[in-house]
Amino acid sequence: MSLLTPLDEARSNGRPRADGLTIRISSGTGVGRTRLSAFDSALMAAGVGDFNLLRLSSVIPPRSNVIEVNSSQQVPGEHGDRLYCVYAAACASTPHEQAWAGVAWSRRNNGSGEGLFVEHVGHSEAAVLNDLRLSLADLSVRRGGDFTPAGVQTSFAVCVDLPVCALVIATYGRSAWSSDGG
Repeated sequence: MSLLTPLDEARSNGRPRADGLTIRISSGTGVGRTRLSAFDSALMAAGVGDFNLLRLSSVIPPRSNVIEVNSSQQVPGEHGDRLYCVYAAACASTPHEQAWAGVAWSRRNNGSGEGLFVEHVGHSEAAVLNDLRLSLADLSVRRGGDFTPAGVQTSFAVCVDLPVCALVIATYGRSAWSSDGG
């Protein structure tokens, strides 16, 4: 039995909770003249290019809904808002080199909505999926083994002549800057 459920099966697991946080997962790929501009292009393709990213550790709070969305369904906000997120981003800049990024998640078996994300990057789908599977298993064991894999999303890009980036991002929410800078 695989530790990661197939994506289609994961979409049908669990019911949305009206009272909880909605975490949106999207992906994108990008090309640019530098790795940084390829990363920016991938952020734009994933629907989150105009935010300031604040990277979180990988804990899913109680009563949370994890949903996969396309870029137009990502969290709305204003240019420059803070975006709280978990992400994997892989770049490649050598012709024929592959960049793979993946995020997987598990849920606590008690129905609380609690869960865990893991994120990995690599040069092959097999390597990324294996690392995601192993990490989810380890994180579950450390917490009493009470978690079941619930989904996985990957993205990949192949360098032709310019740098590329593959990105998967899970967004928890955004906040605006106040006039006092906080």
